[in-house]
Amino acid sequence: MKQIPYWMDTAPALPDRSGKDLPDEADVVVIGGGLTGLSTAYHAARKGARVVLVEKDQVGSGASGRNGSHCNPGITISPAQARQRYGQERARELYDAFRVAVDLVEEIAVREKIDCDFHRAGRLGLACKPKHLEGMHAKQRDLAENFGHETVVLSKSELRAELGSDYYHGALLDPLGAALHVGKFVVGLADAAERAGAEIHERNAATGLTRLPGGGFVVETMHGTIRAKQVMAATDAYTDQSMPWFRKRLINVGSFIIVTEPLGEARAKELIPNGRLLVAHKNVGNYIRLTPDNRLAFGGRARFAPSNPASDVKSGDILKREMTEIFPQLAGVRIDYVWGGMVGFSWDRIPHAGEVNGLYYSMGYCGHGVQMATYMGRAVAEMMDGNPEANPMRGFGFPKVPVPFYNGTPWFLPFGGAYYKAKDRLL
Repeated sequence: MKQIPYWMDTAPALPDRSGKDLPDEADVVVIGGGLTGLSTAYHAARKGARVVLVEKDQVGSGASGRNGSHCNPGITISPAQARQRYGQERARELYDAFRVAVDLVEEIAVREKIDCDFHRAGRLGLACKPKHLEGMHAKQRDLAENFGHETVVLSKSELRAELGSDYYHGALLDPLGAALHVGKFVVGLADAAERAGAEIHERNAATGLTRLPGGGFVVETMHGTIRAKQVMAATDAYTDQSMPWFRKRLINVGSFIIVTEPLGEARAKELIPNGRLLVAHKNVGNYIRLTPDNRLAFGGRARFAPSNPASDVKSGDILKREMTEIFPQLAGVRIDYVWGGMVGFSWDRIPHAGEVNGLYYSMGYCGHGVQMATYMGRAVAEMMDGNPEANPMRGFGFPKVPVPFYNGTPWFLPFGGAYYKAKDRLL
């Protein structure tokens, strides 16, 4: 069993981008080589900026290569909550950004000829209890009437045509949900950024920032310094102590995934006949899909613990039990991959992006990072080019941190996990 992400293990090999000399200066320095940073570098370079990206490991080594490889429209909070918080106009703008984000991933894959298995598989939000269906009908009406987004509610009997399991009680089908091989997309986007003119420096962590009186920054790295007119922090859940202001505004939650041995096409189609993306409709749910080579990828929060080799194995055991509870026919299937990673959550469960003390940032994707990191990378490139209206998160700002003396270490997660699991059992 491999303890590495299936997506990066089965993607084309990454070239070695370490050991290169940093230039003395750049128009833009991007800190972080995930999808946010790569997209920022790609779009800024296409605008003609001299861009340098520094990454402490390899591109895609953080959340961008460790996720479930879902690419779905829809915000983390409900459409009704969004309207209540922000009003109809801003809620619609926010929702449209999440929808356009999926289109952008597809657009880049086509333009740059990135063979990443992108296709509109459709997403099923699965009802874990019969009463969840009532809420799905209300959400379907809200999406159609207030957001121009058509979805379909499936009863339990109708769901049988979509799922080889009787575990769930119905679903909300969003036909615009997309699947892709995120490892191939990361590799392809890095190549595209370099073709556009960006420089990528791996295994060269940023260690400090000094703002200059006349504007711009000096960026200190493990292997030298570079002067930049503009700097973008694209580190999300992997933000370290060099950026304490951001760390305490994010809750970093562990998420874990197992991938089975190849099941063969016939057996895979018995599980998910139409290849949909599956997401359980509860606070501590699972996200499930078939891989391009007919394995089942099964993810979830599992233990509300940080990701490390020992923790990943324990979480993998929990996930296998959950998987076989939903799909009893997989009881004897071998698990070929298990891994974990960190997901950046904001306190109000929406992404945040903007500029603070001259430093640009986009973080807190709350599990929607594949499409929103890509989209917000483009938005930040526009912001740095003098177009602040390109930021759909403008004006929101990070909410006040509700935990006194919080410094970015979420010691309360086990308690929060127990609370949300209890809610799932009772509600």
